[in-house]
Amino acid sequence: MTTVALLMAAGRGSRFGSEVPKQYLPLLGRPVLRHAAEALLADGAVTLIQPVCPPGEAAEVAALLQGLPTLPPIPGGATRQDSVRAGLEALAARKPPPAMVLVHDAARPVVPRGTIPRLLAALEHAPGAIPAQPVADTLKRGEAGHILATVPRTGLFRAQTPQAFRFPILLAAHHAASAEATDDAQLLEAAGEAVALVEGSETNVKITFPEDLDRVSAMLAARLLPRVGTGFDVHRIAVGRPMVLCGVTVPCEFGLEGHSDADVGIHALCDAIYGALAEGDIGRHFPPSEMRWKDADSAQFLRHAAGRIAARGGVLANADVTLLCERPRIGPHAASMQARLAELLGVRPGLVGVKATTTERLGFTGRGEGIAAQAAVMVLLPG
Repeated sequence: MTTVALLMAAGRGSRFGSEVPKQYLPLLGRPVLRHAAEALLADGAVTLIQPVCPPGEAAEVAALLQGLPTLPPIPGGATRQDSVRAGLEALAARKPPPAMVLVHDAARPVVPRGTIPRLLAALEHAPGAIPAQPVADTLKRGEAGHILATVPRTGLFRAQTPQAFRFPILLAAHHAASAEATDDAQLLEAAGEAVALVEGSETNVKITFPEDLDRVSAMLAARLLPRVGTGFDVHRIAVGRPMVLCGVTVPCEFGLEGHSDADVGIHALCDAIYGALAEGDIGRHFPPSEMRWKDADSAQFLRHAAGRIAARGGVLANADVTLLCERPRIGPHAASMQARLAELLGVRPGLVGVKATTTERLGFTGRGEGIAAQAAVMVLLPG
């Protein structure tokens, strides 16, 4: 049996209060939407994802989900119910349509392991199933800032997603709907179909307000393990070339010799990142024997290294670069270098350190024959 998930990303998240829809916001270096998609696939039961996006944003959503088993995103409607129906109709047009479908909020980036297998097991005995948590807090009904009544919490549950359904039954329930429902399970209830409750989780948080994003970020960060990497690089002085250090062109009567632009600071930093990931060094990823890297801007090397952190589900905790040279003077340019490196890494400048020192005129750097750089990084990766 094929199981496809609808990933509902068509909302604007007005309650969150951000100009950027919450599903696109970064969460430990990757969009919330990407986390949600990967969570759907983690148990291996979902074979394909059908994203539903805001009209006109299909290309952006497809880019954010690149590399995952997804269908081309389709535009949603004016309401969530309209958007789910559009997704279901897109799946119905496929031959054959799926046997089972999950409907999941893109603003729920964590789907605890075991949730989806429990839902699919419940579909053997019911046409629909949802994860839910019993209400633990005392409930009050209020008006104008005052309590009107205490609501009994016995038998009350907080519904979560993904919600699972036998595909033909959910499609028929949407076509027969005469009123707006707050979730898809309500449509089956209205049609007289049974919907099973399976165990949900407190970690399955729906990001609605900014504090929810902070909460999920802290929860995910606690699961990451620190990895340290170091890098070292050296380039000879070369007259007639620009001096590029840490992504900044520094006024100088000489530059550095190298196959690319010879940015010794970025090269050391890339090696530190690749080292933390146990993925070799910069030469492995960008061999100097290949002419396409001749005089290349090293910024693309650092973007690649940063992308490898994201691809591994990690986040850069901090980076530190030390340049070793007598000339040029680094101090006047350190802030610009810091900002440029942070931009390329996709982090705030406060997480990147750039400094310089001399070797007291000792060695090749002291004699002005070349410039060296060393770098250290801490990367947080899933354990």
